[in-house]
Amino acid sequence: MNQENLDLSRAPLLAHLTELRTRLLYCLLFFAAAFGIAYYFANDIYRFLQQPLVEIFGAQSGRRMIYTSLQEAFFTYLKLSFFTALFFTLPLMLMQLWRFLAPGLYLHERKSLIPLFCMTPVLFIAGGALAFYVVMPMAWEFFISFETTGTQQAINVELEAKVSEYLSLVIKLILAFGLSFELPVCLLVMAKAGLVTAETLKRYRRHAIVIIFLLAALITPPDLISQIALGTPIILLYELSIMMISWMQKQQQKESQQAVSDL
Repeated sequence: MNQENLDLSRAPLLAHLTELRTRLLYCLLFFAAAFGIAYYFANDIYRFLQQPLVEIFGAQSGRRMIYTSLQEAFFTYLKLSFFTALFFTLPLMLMQLWRFLAPGLYLHERKSLIPLFCMTPVLFIAGGALAFYVVMPMAWEFFISFETTGTQQAINVELEAKVSEYLSLVIKLILAFGLSFELPVCLLVMAKAGLVTAETLKRYRRHAIVIIFLLAALITPPDLISQIALGTPIILLYELSIMMISWMQKQQQKESQQAVSDL
């Protein structure tokens, strides 16, 4: 009898593992297809990522980007293709994760988690867009301001960026801003799990602000513009998380009171 119960308990587990493998396979196939397409258009994608730099110099400036080893450009395009494929595969991965977890949740839990899964790709894209369209132009202009014009006693100091270093910096900024913007989702999930409350977040607000700016200093280039541009919206998202968690706690209290009154 015990052996029969053990076999029955193994069956659902194997079915879940099989379903998880299938969903992961879908994501992997999509990633592979996106990687191939991204590599085919790698030159166009790289030109797009160059736009903040091109707008500062001007399209007819005659500036160039260089690579100093034979394989550098090739590996740079591979890295660019991987990053692009990951960027577009992430929403699919989140959808597959939601469809995998949804059958094991109650109806009210599904409804409460749907906004979180919808917010995840939106916040990630918003963070990446802020980095690309706002932070990069300001940061690039700051760094380029250190160029000097040659004189009789000195030669020109001009930027000749390496393709690999430029791409690494762009990817770092986009990922840093995109992942940092996921703070509300993380805090809301922790609140639903009972790990944090709105009162706890309010109590440690000052500590959170210091930690946010320390992390911003670590993951952004060493300039004050990027640090402030990352730290400020993260603090605003922290405050937004407190408001959302407070509202969620009030809703849970109302539901509990309603359930008690119905009894």
